Amino acid sequence: MARAAGVSHQTVSRFVKGQTNIRPELRDRVERAVKELGYRPNLSARALATSRSHRIGALVYEIVEVGPNKIMQGASTRAREAGYILDLVSLDPNDDDAIEQAISLINQADLAGLMVFAPTERVIAALEKVNFTVPVYVEADEVTRPSGEADWNGIGAELLVEHLASLGHRRFFHVQGPAEWFAAQVRAEGYRRAVARRGLVSVGQSVAGWSAASGYAAAMAMPLDAGITAVVAANDQTALGVIAALSERGANVPRDVSVVGFDDIPEARFYRPALTSVRLDFEAQGRTAMDRMFRMLPSGPAIADSAPAPPRLVVRESTAPASR
Repeated sequence: MARAAGVSHQTVSRFVKGQTNIRPELRDRVERAVKELGYRPNLSARALATSRSHRIGALVYEIVEVGPNKIMQGASTRAREAGYILDLVSLDPNDDDAIEQAISLINQADLAGLMVFAPTERVIAALEKVNFTVPVYVEADEVTRPSGEADWNGIGAELLVEHLASLGHRRFFHVQGPAEWFAAQVRAEGYRRAVARRGLVSVGQSVAGWSAASGYAAAMAMPLDAGITAVVAANDQTALGVIAALSERGANVPRDVSVVGFDDIPEARFYRPALTSVRLDFEAQGRTAMDRMFRMLPSGPAIADSAPAPPRLVVRESTAPASR
């Protein structure tokens, strides 16, 4: 491969190890040679020769949902770029037996390190009972957020409240995600901070799930006679349920009540009305998590610092000036 690329074998070695200290023109030549020759590194042989595994394990949850799916996509891509393979084991964060089974299974694998995407305290408690022989990186929102790093979930919720307040809304209702989930807790806290800072009124808060059905149930029980003009939903799916319930109850969105979601899933712009939401850079979150995992490895790849982009408010037709 070095002959085909016209470079030294040391350059090729640095390339396949995922190192970044290669001049761009040399990297381009090696990449072309890799494609022409169909080169694929044998990670099992490399592990035997170096006593180093190039597999990263990941305990994940609800990967059919947009956020977790895109986070894992970003982490997997970053691992591949550095010459590693990401092995996923899914778990139900609300099932103690499923959590223990997943941890036991992945702890038997020949791994360089383990990433855990832990949405609840229950998962963290289960991890603390296990003796791992490899570095473990836990991604759990504010629990593991480095000091000084921005709270994107909380800031995103504040952006939504600020947007609604700018439209003249004063009386709010929050449909919160599952109470035990860190993301739901942080978003709810951001909502409360913004309401208090603006001197607004939070008429109530309903703890729901992440699904449209849970948002629908919450909105069907919402006290509309309390003068609510704005609803902040925990995510876009719950917002969909909220809009459906409000319509059934005779309230027009956004003429009577404005509704906002969170995550900006691809379907959000096709809601009726199209949904105002907050967009998070989920794939960048996954890449950043993988970079932090690499920094914990004794002989991990050289990597540059990275960070997700700030949350961005996406305004659509589900919000309008307050009618009262």
